[in-house]
Amino acid sequence: MSSRSLRLLALGLGFAFLYGPILWVVAFSFNEGRLVTLWSGFSTRWYGELADNERLLDAAGLSLVVAMISASLATMLGALAGFALSRLGRFRGRGLLAGALGAVLTLPEVILGLALLLAFVSVDSWLDGPGRGAWTIVVAHTTLGMAYVTLVVRARLADFDRSLEEAALDLGATPPQVFLRVTLPLILPALGGGWLIAFMLSLDDVVLASFVAGPGATTLPMVVFSSARLGLNPQINALATIMVGIGAFAVLVAVWLFGRQERRR
Repeated sequence: MSSRSLRLLALGLGFAFLYGPILWVVAFSFNEGRLVTLWSGFSTRWYGELADNERLLDAAGLSLVVAMISASLATMLGALAGFALSRLGRFRGRGLLAGALGAVLTLPEVILGLALLLAFVSVDSWLDGPGRGAWTIVVAHTTLGMAYVTLVVRARLADFDRSLEEAALDLGATPPQVFLRVTLPLILPALGGGWLIAFMLSLDDVVLASFVAGPGATTLPMVVFSSARLGLNPQINALATIMVGIGAFAVLVAVWLFGRQERRR
């Protein structure tokens, strides 16, 4: 077998390993029977039953809302942290900021979730707050996503051509104009990529949410995890297929927008 054939075989096996289970879930979402290992005929039965399952739909809706809010907050805070670490040089608290972000990236999620739980319980006892709920999940996911966004933005700024900003300043642009017309468009792909990373981390998380969620705040991964211990419901396959479609559409739109931006340069 030639080296080209070996490379193609390895590539095919890699794609099958990564995307085979997803295709399996999509295929069996149209299975008529309840078993997820035995094909018994084509049917859209589970999509109809999914529409009447308020528990799954509420959990999916909460997960999407939490993911969008936490990803947006993580992008804003991560961008500010990335700029501070890349552009401000040495300042008081730099080591603490870098260490805190590094700890979020390296600590196991179980430890991070326990630490956040203790923090929320302490704050709630001091301030007599509303208790844990969806907002605590947003804070936890923002904390996790911010560290990844900071890493992406900082890496992009490390390769940034500062002469473009200096040229704009020499031509009479003010610092805010330089940021809006030069810096921001050039780092926009990094911000978009960071937002997608934070969004997917939030949408996929079950460990942090299990620690910090309160009564009535159950995300979709928590529902799926609890259902898997009792046997998978085919409605979850249908919901997963819908979310895969939404995710694929979002990625295609992002690639198209970034492609248009590149062609305009």
